[in-house]
Amino acid sequence: MYGVSVRMAAHRLSLGFMLLIFGGKTETRLSVKEKLNNEVIPSHRDLAPDFKEKYFKQILDHFNYNSLGNGTYDQRYLITDQYWKKGNGPIFFYTGNEGDIWEFARNTGFITELAAVQGALVIFAEHRYYGKSLPFGKDSFNIPEVGLLTVEQALADYAVVITELKKELGAQKCPVIVFGGSYGGMLSVYMRIRYPNIVTGALAASAPILSTAGLTDSRQFFQDVTADFEKFKPACRDAVQGAFQKLNTLAQQKDYRRIQSAFSLCKTPSTPKDIHQLIGLLRNAFTMMAMLDYPYSTHFMGSMPAFPVKVACETMLNGTDLMSALRDTVGIVYNSTGQLTCYDLYSLYVECADPTGCGLGFDSYAWDYQACTEIEMCYESNNVTDMFPPMTFTEQQREQYCSKRWGVVPRPGWLKTQYWGDDLSTASNIIFSNGDLDPWADGGIRKSLSPSLIAINIPEGAHHLDLRESNPNDPESVIVARKKESEIISQWVKAAMESSS
Repeated sequence: MYGVSVRMAAHRLSLGFMLLIFGGKTETRLSVKEKLNNEVIPSHRDLAPDFKEKYFKQILDHFNYNSLGNGTYDQRYLITDQYWKKGNGPIFFYTGNEGDIWEFARNTGFITELAAVQGALVIFAEHRYYGKSLPFGKDSFNIPEVGLLTVEQALADYAVVITELKKELGAQKCPVIVFGGSYGGMLSVYMRIRYPNIVTGALAASAPILSTAGLTDSRQFFQDVTADFEKFKPACRDAVQGAFQKLNTLAQQKDYRRIQSAFSLCKTPSTPKDIHQLIGLLRNAFTMMAMLDYPYSTHFMGSMPAFPVKVACETMLNGTDLMSALRDTVGIVYNSTGQLTCYDLYSLYVECADPTGCGLGFDSYAWDYQACTEIEMCYESNNVTDMFPPMTFTEQQREQYCSKRWGVVPRPGWLKTQYWGDDLSTASNIIFSNGDLDPWADGGIRKSLSPSLIAINIPEGAHHLDLRESNPNDPESVIVARKKESEIISQWVKAAMESSS
C-alpha cells in the first residue's frame, strides 16, 4: 500500500473539478474557473520548515495494566513552531503511517504551507514499530513482542502525545487537525472517530478505509491499476498483457534460461515458485507507477520520473520485443539509476500479506504483520478485468500464510466493527480526498456523506497528491482541492476556537 518505507511495496477525467456535498438535497459544484478568495498559500519551496526531532516516553500497552506494567518506549516525533501563533494557533498533527517519519515530513509539504498561513504548530508523529519507534528494539518483530502492533495502540499513542504536548506547550485551547495519507489517512479518520474530544477535524488523503476493511470487490485494485495505463493508450494494456502471455508460454515450456535472458535475472529461475515471484515483482512495478503518477519527478518510495504511466507505456510500445520492453518498463521502478546489471528476484520484491507490496527491511515486517491481523487486503489479479496474470490471495490463503509467518489467525470484519466501515453517518468534520489516477481511490469515500463529511475528488491526482508541496506543474484540479481543504480546515478551527472561548 502506500504505501510506503517508504514502501516499494507499494482515471483521467476532464480538467473540471467537482466537489459534491450531499446534505439533504443540496449539491455544490466547483469548477476550476470559480473565483477563489484572496488567501495565498505559500509554496513549500519558499519555506524552510525547521523540524526538531524529539522522542516521547510512550506507554507500551495502553490497554493492559498487568502485562507490562507502566513500561515505555521512545516514540519519535518531529515538531516545528516557527509558524505557530503560540497559545492560540491550531495544531496540525500528521498521523504517521508505515515508514520513517522523516520521509512523510519531506513529502507532505502542504501541511507546512498551510501552517504558515493559519499560524499552526506542526507535529509529525511516527507510528509504533516503524522507523526508529521500535518498542523492543531489534527484538520488536519477535513473537510475542510484535503483538503490541495494532491500530488501536497506535491511535492511543497519538492521543497521548497530543494531550501531553498540549499541556507542555500551554496549548490546551488550541484545536487539533489531523492529516494523513493512505494508511495514515485511515488513521486520521479513526482518530476523529475514536478521539473526537481531542481531534477537531481530519484530512484523510487517499485513505482506502473501505477496501482495507474487506468492503470492496477483490478485483477492484488491479483493475484500477490497469485502467491508468489503458486510459493513456489502450495499446499499452494490450502490450503488457501480451508480454505476460509470452512469459507464461515460456514458463509452461520450462524455458527458464530464455526467461532469465529476457528479464536480465541474476539467477536462472527453476521452479513455478520462481515464476510466481517474477510475476509478483513485475506486477508490483505497475502498481507503484500507477500510485505515483505525479506530473513531476519524485524521490518518494524510490525515484520516479514525471508521468511514470506515460513513460511506462511509451517504453512498452517502443520496445523491440514485448518481453524486453516489459523488462525495461519495470526498470523505471527497480533500476531508476541504471546501475543494476541484473534483477535479483528475491531481494527486490518480497511477497507478503499485502498483494500490493510490503517493501523491504523492518518496516516491511511491521506492515506484513498488520496485513495479517487488522488490515484486510485480499486483492487479486485475473487477466480478465486487468492486464496481469491470475494471482489470487483469498481469505484462506491469507490465513495459511499468516498462521505460518506470524502465528496469528486474521479476524475478517474487525476493522469494520472497530472503525465503522461504510457506516459513517454519525461522524463529522472529515475530508476524504482522492485522485482519479490513484488505484486506491475506489477503496475510499468518493461521495460526500453529509455537509461535514466531505469528499473531494481530484481528476488529475495520483496517490495523495494534495498533501504534497505546491509545484509549478500541479494540475489545476489539485490547486482547487488544496484551496477548498484550506477553507474547510479554517472554518473548523474558527468554530472550535469560538466554542472554547
